[in-house]
Amino acid sequence: MTTSPPVWPGQHQRLGARWDGAGTNVAVYAPGAEALFVCLLDEIGRETRIPLPERTYGVWHGYLPGIGPGQRYGLRARGRYEPHHGLRYDESKLLADPYARAFAGSFCWDDAHATYGTDTADLVPWSVVLAPSGPIGPHDRPDHAWSDTVLYEVHVRGFSMRNPAVPQELRGTYAGLAHPASIDYLVSLGITAVELLPICEFASEPHLQRRGLSNYWGYNTLGFFAPHASYAASRERGGQVEEFRAMVRALHAAGIEVILDVVYNHTAEGDHLGPTLSFRGLDNAGYYWLDPHDRARYLDHTGCGNALDARSTQAITLITDSLRYWVKEMGVDGFRFDLASTLVRDEHSVAERAGFLTAIAQDPVLRRVKLIAEPWDIGPGGYQVGWFPPPWGEWNGPFRDTVRDVWRGAEVGIGDLASRLTGSSDLYQGNGRLPVASINFVTAHDGFPMADLVSYETKHNEANGEENRDGEAHNRSWNGGVEGPTADPEVLHARRSRRRAMLATLLLSAGVPMLRGGDELGATQQGNNNAYCQDNETSWLDWESGDDPAGRDRELHGFVASLIALRRAHPVLRPDRFFRGLGAGDGRKDVAWIRRDGAEMTEHDWHHLRVGVLGMFLSGDGIQTRTAIGEPIIDDSFLLWLNASRDAADVLVPGAPWADAYTCTFDTDADDPFAMSIRRIPGSSRMTLAPWSVVLLQVAP
Repeated sequence: MTTSPPVWPGQHQRLGARWDGAGTNVAVYAPGAEALFVCLLDEIGRETRIPLPERTYGVWHGYLPGIGPGQRYGLRARGRYEPHHGLRYDESKLLADPYARAFAGSFCWDDAHATYGTDTADLVPWSVVLAPSGPIGPHDRPDHAWSDTVLYEVHVRGFSMRNPAVPQELRGTYAGLAHPASIDYLVSLGITAVELLPICEFASEPHLQRRGLSNYWGYNTLGFFAPHASYAASRERGGQVEEFRAMVRALHAAGIEVILDVVYNHTAEGDHLGPTLSFRGLDNAGYYWLDPHDRARYLDHTGCGNALDARSTQAITLITDSLRYWVKEMGVDGFRFDLASTLVRDEHSVAERAGFLTAIAQDPVLRRVKLIAEPWDIGPGGYQVGWFPPPWGEWNGPFRDTVRDVWRGAEVGIGDLASRLTGSSDLYQGNGRLPVASINFVTAHDGFPMADLVSYETKHNEANGEENRDGEAHNRSWNGGVEGPTADPEVLHARRSRRRAMLATLLLSAGVPMLRGGDELGATQQGNNNAYCQDNETSWLDWESGDDPAGRDRELHGFVASLIALRRAHPVLRPDRFFRGLGAGDGRKDVAWIRRDGAEMTEHDWHHLRVGVLGMFLSGDGIQTRTAIGEPIIDDSFLLWLNASRDAADVLVPGAPWADAYTCTFDTDADDPFAMSIRRIPGSSRMTLAPWSVVLLQVAP
C-alpha cells in the first residue's frame, strides 16, 4: 500500500466513479460507515488506499485529480461489525462499486471470505474507471409492436461457442453474437427480439467452485451496470462495454430488438455465510431483507440465500438507475425480470402498490420499453401469474404446463387449452390487459429443451455434482416408451410429431411466443434439466451433425421459420384484442370450437370433454385486430385441428357457414409440412389426422 495522493471534496449527486477528462469523482452510498476508502490498484499490483473526505446524505464522495479510464479500483468501508444488529462492516474486505460500469478479474472462493478481518483483495474482481459512453448514438432502433414480437431466449456464450461459421476468436462473445453469420441466422429464423440470459457481471457460487464447476446461466449478479467481462472478445480493460454496444447496434441494424434477463431479486453475496463483495459491506440492512427474528440472517424469497429489499429507497434507486443506463447508454429495448415477485413485496406478501412498480410506471424512459415479469418467487404468496399491471407482460406458466400436458397425453380440459390458445383471458382480461400480456413458452433455459421434453421422463443431472437431487422432478414430459436415445423408428416418429406439435401450438397461439434458443436445431442436454453449471457442450448449441434423442429432424429449422413467417403474415394468428365468440354477420364467430364430427361445441362439451381432438376456427373478418388508428384489419380465416392422441382420428371438416372449402397450409405429420397447399378439402368432407399432429386449414376464397 502506497501513500495517498491528494483528494478533493467532489460531488455526491451521481453515484459511482465518473471521469470528467481531468480526474474522477467517486461517490458511494454507505450511510452507516464510519469511513469509506477508494483503493487504487497500479499495474504491478500495489494498492493505494484513499479516504473519501466528505459525506453528504449518506453518500461518501471525493474527487481524484489525474485518475482516469482504465484505472482499477475497489472500496473499503470501516464501521461496526455486529451481524446480530444487521451491521457487517469489515475494512479488510475489498468491495465492488455497485455503480461500476466494468470489472477486471474474477471472484475466487476462499475461506478468507468467511473470516472477519482477513483481506480479500486478491480474490475479487476490481472495478474499472471508464470514459463516459454517452447515448449509444444515432441509429434506427426497431420498435416492434408486442403483437408482432417473437422472442428468442438465448445465451450469449452458448449461442456461438460451437458455430463453425463464426471465427474461433469470436465464439462465445458479444462480437460472436454480432457476427454476420449469427445475424443472418437470426434473420432467417424470423424472430424479432433476442432475450439474452443474464449479461450483468456475475460470480460463480462458492459451492460450485468447490466442485470445480462454474455458473453458466449468470443468475448471480455482482454488478448491475457492467457487461460480463468474460463474454467479450476484446482484451482491452473495460472493452466489454463498447463490444456490447456494438452488438446491440448490429442486432438493431437487422431489425432485432435486445431484451435483457435481469436479476435484481438477489445478489452474489449469498446467505449469512456468503462472501462480502459489495452491498453487504456498504449498507447490509438497507439493501437486503433481514430476518426480523435474527438480523444476522436473511429472509430468502429467492432460494439463492438473500433477497434485495425493493422497499428501500436506495435499492429502488439502484435498480432504476441501472435500467435507465442499459436503455439510454447501452441501447437495450426491454427487460425480463427474474423472480419479479420479490421486487414487489411488503412485510407480509406481494404488495398491490409496490414502490418498484410505481417507480417504473412514472419513469419517462422505462415505461416505454418492453417489460416482462417472471411472476413468481418462492416466498409466501409468491406465485402471481396474472397479477402485474398493464403494460407488463408475464411469463405464462399455465401456458407451459397446459401445452406440455396436452402433448404428453395427460387429461386436460377443453376450456383450459382453449384459454391458452387464445391469449389466456382468464388470467389477463380482468385487469384490462391484452393477449400480448401473455408471454407464451413451452421450454426455457430452466428445464428440459424441447428434444429432451419428448425423450426423457426423469431428470439426469448427475454431472451437476448433487447426486441428481437438484432440478425439478415434475417435468410434464413423456419419453414415448424409451428413456433417452433410441433407434426405434416408431418412438422416434412419435417424438418428432410431438415436438413439431408443441412448436406449432406455441407459434400459433395468441400472445407473444418465446422460443428457447436451439429448440429449432434439436438441442439436447442429455436429460439434464438444470444445466445452470454446465458451461460446456451440454449447454452450447450444436450447429453441426449430432443426433438428438428425439431423432434428428432435418426440416425442423425450416418448419419453425415457416411457422414464424405464417404468424407474421396473418394478424388473425396474433390478435391484439381478445376473441369474443361473437358473430360477424355471416353466421361465423370470431372464434369457434369444433368437435371431431364437425359440429360446434356445446356448453356440455365445454365442461365435460377432455382434449383429444379439437378444432379451432378463427375468422379474419376484422373483429380481433385493429390498425394503429383503429381501422379493422381483414385477414384470411383458418381452421386449426389438434389431435393430441396416439391414434389417428377421422374428423368432419365443417361446411357452411364456416367455409365451402379449405386448403391445407401445413400438416406437422408430413415430411415437408408446408408442401400441402395444393391439397383442396371441400367443406363437410372427412379427413384423417395423424397421431400427435397439428393441421392448419385455410378457408379457400
